[in-house]
Amino acid sequence: MSSSTAHRVCRAASSGTGEASGEVLRDIPLPPYVTGEDTQFAVRAVVVHAPRRWSGGVVCRNDASPHPCRLHRWGTRVLALRGLRAAEIAALIERGDPTAVVPPPDRPA
Repeated sequence: MSSSTAHRVCRAASSGTGEASGEVLRDIPLPPYVTGEDTQFAVRAVVVHAPRRWSGGVVCRNDASPHPCRLHRWGTRVLALRGLRAAEIAALIERGDPTAVVPPPDRPA
């Protein structure tokens, strides 16, 4: 298959659950358990794919797709699984450092 071949994903028929068809295909799957490496990738994803106001609304700063883009949603979900609260994730985005280190999660004694 050549690199110029376009790939299309056909939308599945609606399951009747009220979800728009094809919504499941749009999100990147989460890792089975979140490692330190996953956390660093997630920090990079939320910082690089941060929101930006544009004439057409809020878009992804990296690829101009509607915000939140797939990678930003994935990064946010991974960081939430790692134990970060929404305010902590927002602070990471505000800081703008894609190499920021997230401390390991607290473990019960």
